[in-house]
Amino acid sequence: MILFTVRMKAPSGKRLELSQTISSLIGPIRTEKGCKRCDLYQDIVDENKLCLLEQWDTQENLKIHLRSKRFGVLRGAMNLLQEPYEMMFLNAFHPAGIEDLLGVQQKSLYQGGGSLKYGQLSPIMRG
Repeated sequence: MILFTVRMKAPSGKRLELSQTISSLIGPIRTEKGCKRCDLYQDIVDENKLCLLEQWDTQENLKIHLRSKRFGVLRGAMNLLQEPYEMMFLNAFHPAGIEDLLGVQQKSLYQGGGSLKYGQLSPIMRG
């Protein structure tokens, strides 16, 4: 599983336009082959800071997405940004025996549900 994030800061007068553009892409991106998640988040302290979070099943499907027209529209919309954007790719994995190390025995971590997630950082791309 690969997590892909894009952190960005929009000028205050362009935040609504940027967030509407990205929001219009989320539904179609979610239907792309291999997309497990696509969400847009807004910082609670600085409303102009946004974060796009995508989860993909394979690197190949993520690469196809990164070459898609939809991602091209997103890159075009990012021309509105006040500061350079930051892209990060995380390759998630499940280490053998980790449940035993953490004392978890095939049950959720939290009363309301949850699961263990593992990640490995990759180099950051800045625009």
